[in-house]
Amino acid sequence: MTKNALITGITGQDGSYLAEFLLEKGYNVFGMVRRSSTENFERINHIRDKVTLIQADLLDQMSLIAAISESQPDEIYNLAAQSFVPTSWTKPVLTAEFTALGVTRMLEAMRHTKSDARFYQASSSEMFGKVAEVPQTENTPFHPRSPYGVAKVYGHFITVNYRESYNLYACSGILFNHESPRRGYEFVTRKVTDGVARIKLGLIDELRLGNLDAKRDWGYAGDYVRMMWMMLQRDEPDDYVICSGETHSVEELVQIAFNYAGLDWKKYIKIDQRFVRPAEVDLLIGDAAKAREKLGWEARVTFEEMIRMMVDNDLKMVQEEIDAGIRAGR
Repeated sequence: MTKNALITGITGQDGSYLAEFLLEKGYNVFGMVRRSSTENFERINHIRDKVTLIQADLLDQMSLIAAISESQPDEIYNLAAQSFVPTSWTKPVLTAEFTALGVTRMLEAMRHTKSDARFYQASSSEMFGKVAEVPQTENTPFHPRSPYGVAKVYGHFITVNYRESYNLYACSGILFNHESPRRGYEFVTRKVTDGVARIKLGLIDELRLGNLDAKRDWGYAGDYVRMMWMMLQRDEPDDYVICSGETHSVEELVQIAFNYAGLDWKKYIKIDQRFVRPAEVDLLIGDAAKAREKLGWEARVTFEEMIRMMVDNDLKMVQEEIDAGIRAGR
């Protein structure tokens, strides 16, 4: 029997990789998109004819009920959120509406409309924030250090609450940072690889960054969406930390990206205090032992391979920009 899957946030990095993965598994894939005057389907253009898009909004309860009624999903993947940490400082209330209360609205819509569906919630390592222990596991206490992290803690615990209170099949994946060529330009990994491409091709001569000493556990998004699906195939719902188990500094990221392009990073990087967070998280590094043991999951792409993949992609994209400008007579 062909399964139906509903993905909120299908136009994002994770949503696009997950949609590809589920299509390969033979699913009917439905994607929830917000009505917008500037729609951006860039990440899913290559599969637009294979997925069904439904207009709905995490801020509007009735639209979520309608989306679930229309798609009749066996599996719901709630990936949509206001997911950029710095923006959560300037828009804390909006972040709470999408990233916290939006989860409750989705769970309520599922409970009343398709209670036998399986639900995946995208939790985040930002929930650990001021970490109580290194590395972090499913049992590490949360101490979020941003409005985004606080909202994600709410989303995580409301998912646990609905699982325990209403016997719903509801899971959370506590994902550490995961990147790819489809990462948004506002995130430091993509900012660096795009900057490298523009410096290499002569468009800019410097790249401004914040704290080079900040460390993260970075993995590849394509590896992590596979785990989301694996979580929903088990008999019992549970929560899992998903991570690489390695930590790398922003400076390491910069070195790998610039070296790969044959550039000396020290000539181009400028430290800009505007990009330093009001409250920096401590050392985020996860332990995915539970996921390896119970799901048989493991990462396939290394940190260095991922950064090189991103640099290659951005060199290609920036060159296409240059060529298009030349053709247009700019």
